Amino acid sequence: MDYDILPGVFDILPENKKEGWRSSALWQKLEELIRTTCQAFGYEEIRTPIFERSELFLRSSGETTDIVSKELYRFVDKGERDVALRPEGTAPALRLFKDQDQEWQKHHRKLFYMGPMFRYDRPQAGRYRQFHQFGVEVLGASDPEVDVEVIDLLFTLFSRIGLKGLKLELNSLGTLASRENYLKGLVEYYTPFLKRLSLDSVRRLETNPLRILDSKDPHDKEINKGAPSILEYLDEPSKAHFEKVKEWLTKLNIPFVINPNLVRGLDYYNQTVFEVVTDQLGSQNSVGGGGRFDSLLKMLGGPDLPGFGFAAGLERVIQTILKQEIFFLPPKGPELVVIPLGEKSLETGYQLVRTLRQANIASVIDFSKKKLSKRLQEAHDIGAERVIILGDEECEKGEAKIKIMESGKELLLPLSEIPSYLSLETKLPSLSQESKRLSELSKTKSLQETSSDLANLSKKFDTIHQNLKNLSVQSMDTNA
Repeated sequence: MDYDILPGVFDILPENKKEGWRSSALWQKLEELIRTTCQAFGYEEIRTPIFERSELFLRSSGETTDIVSKELYRFVDKGERDVALRPEGTAPALRLFKDQDQEWQKHHRKLFYMGPMFRYDRPQAGRYRQFHQFGVEVLGASDPEVDVEVIDLLFTLFSRIGLKGLKLELNSLGTLASRENYLKGLVEYYTPFLKRLSLDSVRRLETNPLRILDSKDPHDKEINKGAPSILEYLDEPSKAHFEKVKEWLTKLNIPFVINPNLVRGLDYYNQTVFEVVTDQLGSQNSVGGGGRFDSLLKMLGGPDLPGFGFAAGLERVIQTILKQEIFFLPPKGPELVVIPLGEKSLETGYQLVRTLRQANIASVIDFSKKKLSKRLQEAHDIGAERVIILGDEECEKGEAKIKIMESGKELLLPLSEIPSYLSLETKLPSLSQESKRLSELSKTKSLQETSSDLANLSKKFDTIHQNLKNLSVQSMDTNA
């Protein structure tokens, strides 16, 4: 029986030296940045089920899209319901909105989500059958300024991460009326090329000619160079909307390029569409994109309200972070590891660790019976700041030596005073450790300019910290 992991999926580990993008600390840092950025823009988090009725995606994404026709994980459950794993996050977010009462729906909603999505795609670099997205959806606002704010949110996030060299591609699909006129123009243009188009594009010519513009086939790409631009078919309201978007992006110093072939992969878009791309991920170069979907909520049985949003792939963002050698602070190890040497010290040590944990001080107790040298090495390997080697004799005296791992110095303290000592230490972290982190940070391009200021600040804080520590230890010696 084969119990190996299935193709197209992956595990995320606490630390992964071979494939750094699968280290949980990196994912946690990115997720933290996403949440703080979204909250700074006034967005609220939602969480939806990973499976929905298949009809939700057939209706929203379009039955002729690759997502539905080729990639949808679809099955009939034990209740004879036609169910699908979610391939994207917009339709579930709108379903959630539709299901709420009118009081909830009447407010302008700014929502964000994170979680796994599923598409039965051919596994390749940057594409997985289970992948992770975060996205935002604004519901109830049709203003072009909203389009810009959403794009600004994504670029603010990427700036906080430190990503460089990203390109914003922009297009407008216009209103439904201007889009219908454009589709007729595309059919007229592509019909003479039927024998040269790929089989997928021949099929798309009948179902959705817009999708031909997004073809990756080299012959299709060559033919697409002469295709008419949708910008030539925009009606006046669409032109005005698009001009306002470009005007605001320019004022905010968010550079962009117009890509008239940008249509996105889903059928529900209208007006502004955009994509953020990088040149460091090969053919799978998109790290995020989205657009306006003013008729989708009504199409799904909800109120007739406009919407705008985007989704970004976490795997691709993380892989770009690593490609650009952006340094994130590594997670701190535990403040203290207690190594008990006997039955009495095991009980006392656990009571100490329990007290520290309740004070939110990260602490670990070593239950193993390994040799002391191996236990000390393991404490070092997990990045422990301090170690207590606790024997039965120390328990009888009610005191213990705390060994500071980096310097090797030892400090004798009453067991009852250790929580207050560590509480002070966690509030004023060791500057020698922080200096190390600042040194690592200064290697990144984004912080080179400020590294000297950080170093100076570090020295000043080190002096204050040492004075407070001396006062604390003197006080403890007096009490002892």
